Amino acid sequence: MKPRNLLALGLGGAALGLLLVEPSLAQAPTVEPAATAAAPVPNKGDTAWMLLSAILVLLMTVPGLALFYGGLVRTKNMLSVLTQVFAIASIVCLLWVTYGYSLAFTNGGGLNDFVGGFSKAFLKGVDPNSVAATFSNGVVIPEYVYICFQMTFAMITPGLIVGAFAERMKFSALVVFTILWVTLIYFPMAHMVWYWGGPDVFADAARKLAAAGGEANAAAKAEYDAVLGDAGMLFKWGALDFAGGTVVHINAGIAGLVGCLMLGKRIGYGRDLLAPHSLTMTTIGASLLWVGWFGFNAGSNLEANGAAGLAMINTFVATAAAAVSWLFVEWAAKGRPSLLGMLSGAIAGLVAVTPAAGFAGPMGSIVLGLAAGAVCFVMCSTVKNALGYDDSLDVFGVHCVGGILGAIATGILVSPDLGGAGIPDYTTKPGELTVGAYDMVAQVITQAKAVGFTILWSGIGSAILYKLVDLTIGLRVTQEEEREGLDIADHGERAYNY
Repeated sequence: MKPRNLLALGLGGAALGLLLVEPSLAQAPTVEPAATAAAPVPNKGDTAWMLLSAILVLLMTVPGLALFYGGLVRTKNMLSVLTQVFAIASIVCLLWVTYGYSLAFTNGGGLNDFVGGFSKAFLKGVDPNSVAATFSNGVVIPEYVYICFQMTFAMITPGLIVGAFAERMKFSALVVFTILWVTLIYFPMAHMVWYWGGPDVFADAARKLAAAGGEANAAAKAEYDAVLGDAGMLFKWGALDFAGGTVVHINAGIAGLVGCLMLGKRIGYGRDLLAPHSLTMTTIGASLLWVGWFGFNAGSNLEANGAAGLAMINTFVATAAAAVSWLFVEWAAKGRPSLLGMLSGAIAGLVAVTPAAGFAGPMGSIVLGLAAGAVCFVMCSTVKNALGYDDSLDVFGVHCVGGILGAIATGILVSPDLGGAGIPDYTTKPGELTVGAYDMVAQVITQAKAVGFTILWSGIGSAILYKLVDLTIGLRVTQEEEREGLDIADHGERAYNY
């Protein structure tokens, strides 16, 4: 026998002996494990789009909103407005990662209808591998990215309020009010409208219920209801708010109205000329707001797909329609078209299309924009003059009224018969994104309820907070400081040194 064969025979015998000594080394018949669905992994395209969207929304605040508001006040208050908007954004950024995100987007136990809990305070449990749900089954984005995106919404919303009482509120009072307002008004509002488990959670619950025999199984049905019930109150009502009509604009707009009423009118209002000092700055700010708003609206889709494209084109056409509408309505009413009117119309269109951006069709968005420009013009001129309140930069007339119009119109324009996208149904066919049943009257009533609740929540809550701050440190600067200007009185510096 050849040496090579002898070697093979020896090795084979050794292996056989080893198996006799330790049978567990023998390859036993295997049973294939049940196939399990792989955990979804973020798509790099979606992630890149959401990173960009968060940056675009920050652009809306600084420098967009700061320049838009700054140009509308008098020269002696320009720097104060820039400081207020930048300070608010910075403070809220820190509050968001400390406890704001947790209050808005976690389960709040017995108060879950209204607010979340502290399970993710200081971003506990979040790391680069954590993911957040989107609106499609099996699609996620990194949770850090979602946190940043939602943080920019929280940063801009209290900044919007500043315009209602510009040129007369103490900086220290504004800082305290902002901290209280985002904690007690904004974070709960965001939870009530936007907190839910996500499409995969809904689909899994529906599958489990079906596997357990359907609704006849009382225990399974109770578990199913608990899963679907883990959401904010307005979400469970079925209120539609794609990018912040209630959470951002009505919320801030009504808080601004309450603030300007409680602080009173500026010295010389209705007697002296309180004209904007730089419409050039305001134009730059408005233009940056329009650019940044694509992150606000299209980014709220949370994915880079056709639905984001729908939100994007709606943000184009509704804004243009509202700018044109305000321009021509003002031209007809006053005999001249104005740049400020066109800019105000553009912002009104952006506000109105925000809740409808991902639900309405482009033609419906044009109609919405045309209506928003006309309605907000009337509110900021005829109605405001008739009632005599001093909403310095028309926060109520544009943001609250435009938000109300857009929120209610969303209930109409979402209709597939009008070119809308319809309302997603995540439970009838688990794992498939389908359009559910739609009842226009019922949906409009739901939208109106959500609007009414937001007005009461923010209006009453803001009034209490303003009063609390007024009783402790005072809301308004002195008459001497107001006449001198807040740039010098509050900050000891000027926007311009000639």
